[in-house]
Amino acid sequence: MKKFIIATAVLSFISVFGISCKPQKAAEITLSYSIFFPPAHEQCKTAVQWAKQIEEKTDGRVKINLYPGGTLVKANETYDGVIKGIADIGMSCFAYTRGRFPVMEAVDLPMGYPNGTVATNVAHQYFKRMNPDELKGVKVLYIHAHGPGLLHAKKPVKALADLKGLKIRSTGLSSKVVKALDGVPVAMSQGETYEALQKGVVEGTFAPIETLKGWKQAEVIKYTTDCRDIGYTTAMFVVMNLEKWEAMPDDIKKIFSETSEKWVDMHAKTWDMVDREGREYSLERGNSIIELSPEENGKWVQSVQPVIRDYIKSVSAKGINGEEAIAILKELIAQFSSEGK
Repeated sequence: MKKFIIATAVLSFISVFGISCKPQKAAEITLSYSIFFPPAHEQCKTAVQWAKQIEEKTDGRVKINLYPGGTLVKANETYDGVIKGIADIGMSCFAYTRGRFPVMEAVDLPMGYPNGTVATNVAHQYFKRMNPDELKGVKVLYIHAHGPGLLHAKKPVKALADLKGLKIRSTGLSSKVVKALDGVPVAMSQGETYEALQKGVVEGTFAPIETLKGWKQAEVIKYTTDCRDIGYTTAMFVVMNLEKWEAMPDDIKKIFSETSEKWVDMHAKTWDMVDREGREYSLERGNSIIELSPEENGKWVQSVQPVIRDYIKSVSAKGINGEEAIAILKELIAQFSSEGK
């Protein structure tokens, strides 16, 4: 009778607290995932959802341990960290290792991306069209890219003359955009930008408007210049260690590939959502958004054309067809813009 009472109590405890007496199946594959976004950023949350989806679709055969905020591998070391196996999966920006990815750098040019959905779809499809050798050392799961990079500054910038000599945070090819506009580019990651603006190390930053909330930069700038007609983007990779990829069973590879394709759209929608939130957050803090006059806008567009021409010239010297790369990007931007993406 005593044994029966104890057994009944144990079963009641299991029932109340939802504990299953079914033995838990141990994961066959455990992977580490280094994400450069901080934990609270919506793009980090989107990456977390991707990892959870993989775990669910594989019925727990895969376990992914996440390390946001560059805690496992720094943002500019992520790609090499994945190759070396420090992280099995990594997300970061191509622009953080300038010159390393000449084919993919074309995506970051000031092509006039209208929003994050178009930028993301263009970046992912451009990678698939070009299939560059520079990424053969990893398994590329997918690419995504932020909405148009705009100018955010501590003082109003209404014309090119206002930009002259201003120290502007920028990365990769966006630093050439700053230089073409007569500003002074200062290279640094997003994680360093808040303090640099706060302390006056830089006077502005070129970045998508989402950074004003996602990275709290609305607290240390006062003005945003809407220069989306020269809107650049920053392409971001999600890559996996090649040996880890090749060692996985085909059915699990298929789940990774199918889920990753779906997450291109997930990140695209998230980019547009956080851009809207960044704009609203900045305006709520009393910051201003400056619209360029048509005449001034034309000057900005003309000023950055040498950046595109220089890219074509520099990569052509490396045996890369720069004109083809630009033509493909223009074609994809037109395609996805017309589709409402």
